[in-house]
Amino acid sequence: MSHTAMVLGEVLTFAYPADAVLSRYFRENRALGHADRGFIAETVFLVLRRLRSLQAACLADGGGATPRRLILAALLRYRGMSTRELAEALGNGLSKGEAEWLPTLKASRDADLPAAVRRDWPDWLDARLDAQFGTAEADALATALHRAAPLDLRVNTLKAERDAVLERLRADGIAAEPTPYSPLGIRLADKPALQRHPLFLDGSIEVQDEGSQLLGFLVAPKRGEMVMDLCAGAGGKTLMLGAQMKSLGRLYACDVSEKRLANLKPRLARSGLSNVHPIRIDNERDVKLSRLAGKLDRVLVDAPCSGLGTLRRNPDLKWRQQESDVAELAAKQGAILAAAAKLVKPGGRLVYATCSLLDAENGAVADAFLAAHPDFAPVSAAEVLARQGIAVPEAGERLALLPQRHGSDGFFAAVFVRAEAVKAAPAPADTVDTATETPE
Repeated sequence: MSHTAMVLGEVLTFAYPADAVLSRYFRENRALGHADRGFIAETVFLVLRRLRSLQAACLADGGGATPRRLILAALLRYRGMSTRELAEALGNGLSKGEAEWLPTLKASRDADLPAAVRRDWPDWLDARLDAQFGTAEADALATALHRAAPLDLRVNTLKAERDAVLERLRADGIAAEPTPYSPLGIRLADKPALQRHPLFLDGSIEVQDEGSQLLGFLVAPKRGEMVMDLCAGAGGKTLMLGAQMKSLGRLYACDVSEKRLANLKPRLARSGLSNVHPIRIDNERDVKLSRLAGKLDRVLVDAPCSGLGTLRRNPDLKWRQQESDVAELAAKQGAILAAAAKLVKPGGRLVYATCSLLDAENGAVADAFLAAHPDFAPVSAAEVLARQGIAVPEAGERLALLPQRHGSDGFFAAVFVRAEAVKAAPAPADTVDTATETPE
């Protein structure tokens, strides 16, 4: 408990991402065993998911919302531990005040709490999501975000087939099922350590959320094409695009972070791909990109965003993001999308995607792009997927994946195609081309 409270206290300053704080703490405390690390991480993330309702519960009796009290409340209310089990887990037992408070806490209910507190997100986010989805759907979304995300894998088609991978995982005692939509996806019942599994080591599988996999099917690159993943990060989608291309053609993986691109290198080595070309860029206006203007068959823009679609995995984001960040992000997203459009050749495809839940980062950005770029037209995301045998409920012209409806992270995607170049008709022989004349 002391380790968990110490880590949680640091995480709640929100100076750094929660996973970074946990990683550093575990490096500094190598004596902690695997089970201890798992308990600490799961408990910290549980508190982050239910922070507002836990704070309300801790403050209801006049006590404070200290890390220790938050942990006790989380384990009692949401992990289902009894007061006796808590006392045993603590080692040094419960204080008299804690022993008196916990039964009262267990009997309390969240129904009378304000909606934003009950849903465990900030007031500004509650107002936006309630207006966007309606009360019932916002409640369902909040409930889905209270649960930890499953572990999804993508099968590398250069090295394996899904049925064979499923058979191998099950033979090794790992409960696994096909994902409902992606024909390359596998969903695990638990979260086993896969880093030393032969299928991971030989590049047959990669960790990738099913929603992210569906973005690759929207890009749908073909072998021999020139393709770019403009905001590649550590390259999860890049690896999928390369496999779809059968490692033929040229696939550019661009990012502003040297560290993220460096993390791509060992994944590339495992993947068996030879057509990926990582490029570090300073920004979307980098001269390295201008050399490719009008030459690319397909460009994916998985734009920097609030990340609010990933709250099952990164619950601290809802406490670290501010409403003012959304407008700044939308402006940046629009600028990146406009820069990406210049790279697409006539007849080429541009895919804009985020892992945000907010329309301000999603549909509004796509609408603004179409209004400013009449040479691009929308393409039905549902039809693109259907041509590959994929049917996603409620998909239409655009793809909006939601945890409560699709069991994936929250993803948005819009697909555009650039108009084919129109050849100018030759001027009649008896017509003077006044545009070439010099006025007197």
